Amino acid sequence: MIKLYPTLGEAYRLKVLFNDLWEMPDKPAANAFLRQWCREVDAAKIPAFMKFANTVRAHWSGIVHFVTSRITNGILENINSKIQLAKRRDRGYRNINNFINMIYLLCGKLKFDYPLYFT
Repeated sequence: MIKLYPTLGEAYRLKVLFNDLWEMPDKPAANAFLRQWCREVDAAKIPAFMKFANTVRAHWSGIVHFVTSRITNGILENINSKIQLAKRRDRGYRNINNFINMIYLLCGKLKFDYPLYFT
């Protein structure tokens, strides 16, 4: 199949090669790897990969930072989603302090010690 469709074989090779990025030990290695990978994509001239390589170039520092730190902004995106939900749910707040209090209640994981039994 790869002999019949050489572009498909090259695309698969580039895809598998890109996965090696996540095993890079440090920033210089990750930078060198990305530079080489982008050069290979430019030489292959596959439109979808060229578009992806442009996206990689646009987010270069974030990708390299993730390789070294393994920290993403997923938690921040989750909190932002909860805040946007609170904003849509009530369709507005009387003042900003009420909105801030609702954000603390939804995102703060507050524990309230309510009495278990009424006396």
